[in-house]
Amino acid sequence: MSDKNSGQSKTEPATPHKLQQARKKGQVAKSKDLSAALILMAAVLLFIALLEPSTMAMQYQLAQYFANCLHYRLPEESLPRVMLDFIIFAGNLLAPVFIVSVVMALLANIAQVGFLFAPEVIMPKLERLSPIEGFKRMFSIMALVELVKSILKVLVVAAAVYLVIRLHMAELLIIFYLAPTQIFFTILNVILYSALAGAGAFLAIAGFDLLFQRYEHSKNLRMTRQEVKDEFKQTEGDPWLKSWLRKRQREIVMNSIREEVPKATVVVTNPTHVAVALSYTEDMPAPRVVAKGAGYLAAKIREIATDNGVPITRNPEIAWSLYRHTEIGQEIPAELYQAIAEIIAAVYRLKARPY
Repeated sequence: MSDKNSGQSKTEPATPHKLQQARKKGQVAKSKDLSAALILMAAVLLFIALLEPSTMAMQYQLAQYFANCLHYRLPEESLPRVMLDFIIFAGNLLAPVFIVSVVMALLANIAQVGFLFAPEVIMPKLERLSPIEGFKRMFSIMALVELVKSILKVLVVAAAVYLVIRLHMAELLIIFYLAPTQIFFTILNVILYSALAGAGAFLAIAGFDLLFQRYEHSKNLRMTRQEVKDEFKQTEGDPWLKSWLRKRQREIVMNSIREEVPKATVVVTNPTHVAVALSYTEDMPAPRVVAKGAGYLAAKIREIATDNGVPITRNPEIAWSLYRHTEIGQEIPAELYQAIAEIIAAVYRLKARPY
């Protein structure tokens, strides 16, 4: 995708400043499916863990009701008390599920985006009320992607549930020969394990969706090189951005070294402080500097040159002169022609020597 203003491609990853600004606007990489899947999985696991005590509590409640039902004076006196008892009982059974669901929803959101308050998201915007914008969103590429994802979710979850039911088909076929209690537990077990399989499949899809959302978020926030330069000029005092830019510059230099040094003709070293890689072919007017570095970068240049069989020459004076007075991509200064010619001639003689 090309930038309309500068004509440059958006190939650069978003800077920390742009990521921070996008976060303030609520633009973060987040999967809604992951939160729903985690809540569903936690609820199903909790149902399975509490199956036995909940069943016993229901049996006790029903036994109490049937033992005392003949003594109730319906409807005026006893009905409110019976209804209140039932509501309290149902609340006690469902309270753990509700609490776990709320906690999982909070944890899932915090794990994805951290603590985020973005008031701009909830502020009303006129474009949201526009029918034209609504149709555009309805028939956009993202709408098609969401449709495909929804169909995929239904198919995968349905397949997982079907496989579990198929595994328990033999048990379901003989339930008519079981006692009522056994029938209840058999059907309940099949339902719970089918729900567990569906939740697991949903969670797997949600994991892939999170990766997709992060990729889309990163792609949508990409910048052109000009945008990066302009932003640096505007936020030059930001130490976080400076640190990120220095790291990015080191990565670019290292990538250049890894690419250019193996193709170099010779590497001239200090021998330990600086290293300069030179390239020369017969069609060049003069040798050209393809990589240079001091300290750690010099060590990496020597290491890569050794690994790729590039000759290394120790000449402190020439190495320091090249390092201080030439930039990467430039030809060597005219005053160094004679010295560099002797170094390259020695390299050619070494390569031509029979082994």
